[in-house]
Amino acid sequence: MDDERLRRWRLVMGGGEADGTGHRLGGADLGMDGALAAVYEGREGRGGGLGASAPRVARWLGDIRTYFPAPVVQVMQRDAIERLDLTRLLLEPEMLEAVEPDVHLVGTLIALNRVMPDRARESARAVVRSVVAELERRLAQRTRAAVTGALDRAARTRRPKRVADINWNRTIHSNLGNYLPETGTVVPERLVGHARRQRAVGREVVLCVDQSGSMASSVVYASVFGAVLASMRSLKTSLVVFDTAVADLTDRLHDPVELLFGTQLGGGTDVNRAVAYCQGLLTRPAESLFILISDLYEGGVREEMLRRVNAMTRAGVQVVVLLALSDEGAPSYDRENAAALAAMGVPAFACTPDAFPGLMAAAIERRDLGRWAEVNLSAPGGGAGP
Repeated sequence: MDDERLRRWRLVMGGGEADGTGHRLGGADLGMDGALAAVYEGREGRGGGLGASAPRVARWLGDIRTYFPAPVVQVMQRDAIERLDLTRLLLEPEMLEAVEPDVHLVGTLIALNRVMPDRARESARAVVRSVVAELERRLAQRTRAAVTGALDRAARTRRPKRVADINWNRTIHSNLGNYLPETGTVVPERLVGHARRQRAVGREVVLCVDQSGSMASSVVYASVFGAVLASMRSLKTSLVVFDTAVADLTDRLHDPVELLFGTQLGGGTDVNRAVAYCQGLLTRPAESLFILISDLYEGGVREEMLRRVNAMTRAGVQVVVLLALSDEGAPSYDRENAAALAAMGVPAFACTPDAFPGLMAAAIERRDLGRWAEVNLSAPGGGAGP
């Protein structure tokens, strides 16, 4: 037991002979220790680091996949890219074929898109395609089910025009107070039904996504959700990305991979300009849903941005502000702008991808989104919303 305890401490501490345990590693433990040291000791010079050698990085990528499970591999890859400045090596096709794909890697690749050599571009697309396919598999069905159910509930009417439109179970439940025991009947004073389904668009949805560098994961998830929503005929979906300029990528929603490579991560932020553009897309305000995904650090005209959002809500648009659409929770964000939005009834909070279908349903049904976030999100955006 003492030897095993020393072995574990030696792996935790690292540092070779200077770790203080006196325990020598061998076999797989030695390989695992070397893989960790290459990233987490390289900067201080105590370990070997990965340097700029593509073959060495390739061997390291193989080693960590041998020693660690996929979630740990993804964390180590991300740390290696950030700590050791390996972004240049990601432009090599051999490197892209060796890495474990995840959302963070996709964010890095689309940020490098403008400087990526042609020989690496197809490998990068393959990585992005595999991650997008996995996200669609995980999220698409739940999103369609949640949105379809919300649209049906929103179409419910107290005045069904035809007998076939009456929801008898709900009608009976709503009129139980009118039960006549002597006749064994319920008098239906209030009818509950569904409006007959129309082929026409039920809602207009505009996703407006901040593509500054800190929002990389949000851009990836928003692109996938945008493609899913665009596939539903009951919605008219637009997707707009912005930094200091605005780009309408709606025509790429049929292919989220092409959409992602149409973004350009980095640069400044002009939220006001983006909101102004999106205002022009909303032709039926009372039946529209505007989702702004941004950390709200405004480089444009703040007062005008707030006035535009206020005008939207007064016109009947359901406005949702997400500080992030990612697995990491609330990022750094402009608390003053978030508080100003909350004061006009537009709470701002971070949302995980798994919670987004429920958020869409709540927004379509015009429920209290602040209350919804308190109940369904473990870490809303602090005082910026719920």
